[in-house]
Amino acid sequence: MTGLAVLALADSRFPGGGHAHSGGVEEAAARGLVNSVADLREFLRGRLFGAGAPQAVFAAAAAHAAARGVAPGRWRELDVELAARTPSPAQREVSRAQGKGLLRAGRAAWPSPVLGGLVAATPRPHQPIVLGVLTAAAGSAPRDAALAAGYLAISGPASAAVRLLGLDPFGANAAVVALADELDEIAEEAARCAGLAPQELPAPGAPALDLLAEAHDRHHREEVRLFAS
Repeated sequence: MTGLAVLALADSRFPGGGHAHSGGVEEAAARGLVNSVADLREFLRGRLFGAGAPQAVFAAAAAHAAARGVAPGRWRELDVELAARTPSPAQREVSRAQGKGLLRAGRAAWPSPVLGGLVAATPRPHQPIVLGVLTAAAGSAPRDAALAAGYLAISGPASAAVRLLGLDPFGANAAVVALADELDEIAEEAARCAGLAPQELPAPGAPALDLLAEAHDRHHREEVRLFAS
């Protein structure tokens, strides 16, 4: 059952709200930065290391904390530290919005008192933190949470690129699969760091993704866009 839980969390059909977000692809496409499968391949690699890696780290840390029944203060610490590592206000709002959607779906699938403690400590938790808690509630390990987080960081944008640009879906999915080794390395590192104090968790930055998110947020207010981010 634990393997099924991780597959469900990483499945685009899981109603966590990820389908409404492009992970920066829509803005990148509007600027002519992503036009082909080759462009998408490079974009996804950058997104995996710039966004997927920190999300994997915090998902693994949340799974580690949930499995050990930590005090509510740890949830606030994780939330604050992830917010501090997300300089873009638009990115922070997206993370919390997706966390809300994932929390709602996850409560129905894997009800756990830990989820109640998380919401009591931080009413709108970030998506990677919710993902980690749900992974632990389903009986899976921090590394599994990290894998799911990293995969979601690239599979969603790949799907968005197909819908936005009409790219070859086989090529887009091949671009995701080509990152398997890098994703495994990220998940391993996240699992090794899972027990660190929140302020010591590593989190590489991605200024380009932050700028794309801010630009998309501004344009989304001015014109109709297919994706919320």
